[in-house]
Formats: sequence, C-alpha cells, structure tokens
Amino acid sequence: MLNKELLNALNEQMNHEYFAAHAYMAMAAFCDKESYEGFANFYVQQAKEERFHGKKIYDYINDRGEHALFATIPAPKSDFSSILETFQDGLAQEQDVTRRFYNLSDLANQAKDYATISFLNWFLDEQVEEEAMFETHLDYLKRIGDDSNTLYLYEKELAARSFDEE
Repeated sequence: MLNKELLNALNEQMNHEYFAAHAYMAMAAFCDKESYEGFANFYVQQAKEERFHGKKIYDYINDRGEHALFATIPAPKSDFSSILETFQDGLAQEQDVTRRFYNLSDLANQAKDYATISFLNWFLDEQVEEEAMFETHLDYLKRIGDDSNTLYLYEKELAARSFDEE
C-alpha cells in the first residue's frame, strides 16, 4: 500500500505524462502544418513514449493495490515560431519532468517505500537520456541555422525514428 501523499504524487505524474504526450502531439501538428513531416514524426514518436511512461505509472499504481486516477489535461501550447522553438520547449518540458521525478523520489525516500524508490530509478535514468537527446537536437539545429539543404537531410533522419516499448 502506498501512503496517500506518494499515491497522489504518482497520480499527478501519470497525468503529467499524458499531458506531455499532448504537448508533443501539438508540436507534431505545428510541424505538419509547416510541411516538416520528419520533425512531425519525431514528435509523434515522442508522444508515444510519454503515453508509455504514463501507462507504466498507471500499472505500478494498480499493482500496488491502489487506484490510478485521471484528471483533466489542459490544452498544450500549439503555436510556435520555429522548429527550434519546439525543441527548446521540449527540453524545458523534459527538465520539468526530471524535477518532478526528483520530488517523487524524495517522497518515496521519506516514506521509506523501497519498491517505489526502485520503480522511480528507471524514470530517473530515462530522464538523463531524454534531456541529453533534446540538448543534442538543439545543438544540431543551431549549427544548421538557415541551411535548408542540411535541415532537409536532418529532417529525413528524424522521419525514420520509431518508438518501441522497452
């Protein structure tokens, strides 16, 4: 059984993961509108990954004999000035998620809930990868700048991205 504060925080994080999926779909929609299909695919795959994370928390809550509760998900930002801005927002979102998992880990440690501590370690490791990925994409996009040919090639690379559940 999870203590109430930790259960509430896990439910909140589960919902935030689904919000993140919505935010990435909004970024995909912007990219599609601007005819950047490769970048749109990148964000669609990212949304799939966030839904996977949400489901992972959902399963954990239920495996612990508790009730996963869904809340209203606010509409995400849907207008961007550039592809670069979508990646800047994506990095900021991932940094926020990392902070949230640190807070969850603090709660689990305070509660001496070792099963939850173990469960959360997977997400902490995942967040290192997520932030590094967005930082790398931002570095590439800044280097590419206004070079439309290189941007085209980079977009084609991202069009091949797929998410496979781990």
